[in-house]
Amino acid sequence: MKRILGLLAALLVAGTASAATLGDDGLHKAPWMHDTFKDLREDLAEASAEGKRLLVIVEQRGCIYCTKMHEEVYPEPKIEAMLNDDFFVVQINMFGDVEVTDFDGTILSEKDMVQKWGLMFTPTLMFYPKEVAEGASGPQAAAAVMPGAFGKWTTYNLFNWVLEEGYLSGENFQKYHARKIEEGGLFD
Repeated sequence: MKRILGLLAALLVAGTASAATLGDDGLHKAPWMHDTFKDLREDLAEASAEGKRLLVIVEQRGCIYCTKMHEEVYPEPKIEAMLNDDFFVVQINMFGDVEVTDFDGTILSEKDMVQKWGLMFTPTLMFYPKEVAEGASGPQAAAAVMPGAFGKWTTYNLFNWVLEEGYLSGENFQKYHARKIEEGGLFD
């Protein structure tokens, strides 16, 4: 009986170790996130220098949908590899006080910037093109904005659509996603 209890305790500890890590701000932290000064023009330049695409993730403390993404979707090996290799990810706290410098030069706290951008849901993922027009603000400059939590297959296809610059092709994401499902079935 002691062996069984010991094994169960070891499994519980091992399961906890792989769970999403929460930072002091109550937001999930992942190794593929970059801690920057949150100057979006600088972040875009750094992403480009690394051959990556800028991805801004807006989250909040206690967000059950953020937890779903961090525990069920982002850890999927194909998705996690893309987050590590193809995206330069910057996290913004929907109710945070850290200063953010928008592409248009506006400097506001995270919470005020999120309000300026008109974002209401977490998580919200904003994917940026390789170049951003002068004077554009965060959402205006984005190649794609994904509010909410989605499953692995939708997220994987969205990441690929952004990397392939599908937003320039005229094939909207919904049609791309439907085509990919038809071509390859379900996510494996």
